[in-house]
Amino acid sequence: MIIYSTGRRKTSSARVFMTEGIGLIKINNLLLDKYFNLVKYKFNIIKVLSIKKKLFINNFNYFITVKGGGLSSQSIAIRHGISRVLLKYDNNLKKKLRLLGFVTRDSRKVERKKYGLRKSRCRHQYSKR
Repeated sequence: MIIYSTGRRKTSSARVFMTEGIGLIKINNLLLDKYFNLVKYKFNIIKVLSIKKKLFINNFNYFITVKGGGLSSQSIAIRHGISRVLLKYDNNLKKKLRLLGFVTRDSRKVERKKYGLRKSRCRHQYSKR
């Protein structure tokens, strides 16, 4: 049984595959500890999996490919993808995941640069003399 879903945040996009296994988490063919060296990024991912008392950590393998953005954005995109996979596996978790804010997709993106401006809203400095 393979369950697939995607998670996104800003420019990061994560594809998550969940299969039955021993609790392996591989991100871009690297183990979780090798890919994310800071604890706060690992905690984003482990927090979703620890919803049901070690059921999702010990009994399933997760194979994840993630592209774009920085490490923080990638970890949140992975968290979003895993939460969507868990919803496909057991729809009764929806209320619990929604309360924790894992199901909601963060739709904020960088505003585009406008013509005639230096950045999206920053104008050139006006000089009177």
